[in-house]
Amino acid sequence: MQLQKIDKQLYRSRLNMVIVACIAVLAVFSLVISQTLIYLFPSDSGSHFHWNLLGVAASAAGVVASLIKLKTHPKMFEVAYVWDLKHSLNLIYRKNRALQAAAEEGNADAMLALGFSYQGSRQLWQLDDNTITMNSLNTAQAKLDELTEKYNVQLDITQYRSEILKSF
Repeated sequence: MQLQKIDKQLYRSRLNMVIVACIAVLAVFSLVISQTLIYLFPSDSGSHFHWNLLGVAASAAGVVASLIKLKTHPKMFEVAYVWDLKHSLNLIYRKNRALQAAAEEGNADAMLALGFSYQGSRQLWQLDDNTITMNSLNTAQAKLDELTEKYNVQLDITQYRSEILKSF
């Protein structure tokens, strides 16, 4: 994955549209499905919990399937990019301790993964207006900069590939 410039306002508006659409579809279809099942298979006890649950589960599965199918649509680009970025950052976070230790020993791939993580996190936090923890990110970036200087490593985050993480 490569970091790309994303228009914050466009991202926020499209994300809001996706959220509202998902909520509306989930609410409407879960009610339609559960009410249809209750009509077709009434219960003598008056409890229709299982039909309501099935309606919600089927609707949720439909929403997820629709999102996966629509992920490549041009109007979903910004939202899908952020989802993919979060996934990439999560993969790096899972290996963070090993990456930190390897970077301390001068491993250029570990430094590259950490550099990508810091740049991606900065972009993500700015898109989501989550700048509270930016100081800790700046501290981590400064430490990485010291390591790259110490081991004379040039980082080009455009060279980052997720396959790098397999060795950690």
